[in-house]
Amino acid sequence: MQVAMVEVQLDCTDGSDIPEGLLIAFTICTTVLVVVHLFALLISTCILPNIEAVSNVHNVNAVNESPHISLSMYIEISWAFSTVLGIALFLLEIILLCWVKFWKYHNAAIAATAIATPVLVILFVFGIHFYRKLVAHKYERSTKVIEELESMAGQLDGPRNLQDV
Repeated sequence: MQVAMVEVQLDCTDGSDIPEGLLIAFTICTTVLVVVHLFALLISTCILPNIEAVSNVHNVNAVNESPHISLSMYIEISWAFSTVLGIALFLLEIILLCWVKFWKYHNAAIAATAIATPVLVILFVFGIHFYRKLVAHKYERSTKVIEELESMAGQLDGPRNLQDV
């Protein structure tokens, strides 16, 4: 499929001129799709050796010194780019490719659009649902850690007498 996106041959000699706006949208989508995946690959390539190096050290303290904690924002951006945005752009690319390639045969392009559009909507709904669950889980974990820290702080302070104040 990716070869078809890059090596698509447009035959405009049959009198069915493809609208320029459609070609511009197809070009932009193809370029952004490639850039998004290359950016995600770049982040993954830069971070993975550091995580792998720490995982090979058999020291518990090395895990705390691992860069994956400080680079977690980049890891999440890479994940979002390669999966959420990448899959959405890929589905949009398929729709645009079908319209460009089958401009003369509107029914084929309509069929591809009718199949890919609900999948795209389901992808976004699932992505939002999954992200909300992930955020809720992180919030619950953070709340639990804060409660444990408050409990430990209370134990360290010990019981206070009014005369001590």
